[in-house]
Formats: sequence, C-alpha cells, structure tokens
Amino acid sequence: MPGRVVKNAPFSADIVTETTQALQDGNRIKQSNTVRFYRDSEGRTRRELALRNLNGLAPNSSLPQVAFINDPVGGANYALDLEKRTSTRTGAGRGAFGRGAGEGRPGGASRALPGETHPAGRGRTNPNLRTESLGRQIVEGVQADGTRTTLTIPAGEIGNENPIQVVTETWYSPELQTYVLRKRSDPRSGDSSTRYTNINRTEQARILFEPPADFKLVEPRGMMRKQ
Repeated sequence: MPGRVVKNAPFSADIVTETTQALQDGNRIKQSNTVRFYRDSEGRTRRELALRNLNGLAPNSSLPQVAFINDPVGGANYALDLEKRTSTRTGAGRGAFGRGAGEGRPGGASRALPGETHPAGRGRTNPNLRTESLGRQIVEGVQADGTRTTLTIPAGEIGNENPIQVVTETWYSPELQTYVLRKRSDPRSGDSSTRYTNINRTEQARILFEPPADFKLVEPRGMMRKQ
C-alpha cells in the first residue's frame, strides 16, 4: 500500500528499479523493472506494471499487465486486469491490492514508496549506523535532499570474518513528498537502485483513478459475501 495520503502534489513518473548481483564465478545477474505511477491533487494513486517483468519470472510468461488504484476519497482500492478488462474492488480500510507491486523490490531492492515520509533521525541510537547529509541537488528535474547511511556489521556478528558495510543513499523531494532516488549497496545481495524518471508535475486526469465503465467487476478471491 502507499504511505500516508499526500494532497496538492500531483505528478506522474516512471519508477525504474535496477538490481545487479555479482556471483562468485565472476558472472553478474542484472534485472530491471519499470512501473508507471500517477498521483492527483486529492492523493489518489495509480500504478501500472506488467507482472511478467517482475523478478524471477520468465520473459514469455503469460501473466497480465495490471493497474492498482488507491482512492482515499472514494474509500476504495481497485485491481485492474488491463488485458482481461476486469476490476476487483476492496474498501480502503481492508487488505489492499498491489502491496509491493510497482515499488521495485526484486532482489532486495529499495522500498521507496510514493508518499513515504522522510525518515529523519531513524537509527540514531545504533552505534554501527552513520548518517551524513549530502545537501540539496536537482534530481530528475526536482529539488531533493540527499542522505547517506552506512551500516557496519561488526566481524563475527553473523558469522562474517570481516566487517560488512551496507550503504544506502536516498534523495527526498520535499515538493513531491517522496523519494525520487534511492541506491543501496550490500555485499551480501548486490547493488540496487530505484529512480523516478520522466516526472510530470501537472494535474492527473480523474479517469485514471477509477475503473473504466466497460470493465467487469469481479469478487476478490477468498472473500466471503456478508449474509
């Protein structure tokens, strides 16, 4: 699910997540996933992605292209199958669809979510976590505040002979109230990045946040009707 509802900050963007994992034989596994994201001034959000492009699935998989809509104004979530032209609806207070889909998390990638609040001060009590400011820069056309955190896992803590450093770099846009770039380097799992590209800050069309009239409404799986 998206984080808190963010109003008066509409935009659309492509969320591109890339992961690289180095194998012991020198081989590398590189994967990429792109999600189209929309948000309007009322805080409604929409994510579009092809499930066949998610981590670990074959390129010729028959899984569909889908869209996940969160409508806090109407109090509903929708999952749209864009190929079968079906719509599944739940209330906003119940289990939402698309949890994790579209955020670019394969292979231990970033969990940067649209609407996620800035984690100021997180981890300050951990003596093995160092945080430093990278200042403010223009990232993908918007101003963003950079932070680098370095987590040191001491030798022997998880069976490691030498200390392990996990470095995370985030760039947070106060205007959009979301991260527009997040990079993570972890010797155990590889490198990953999530970047917002093609950012368009205009108001988004209302029609994007409701099922098309010709889509068939289906019941959520495993959900029983009230008697």
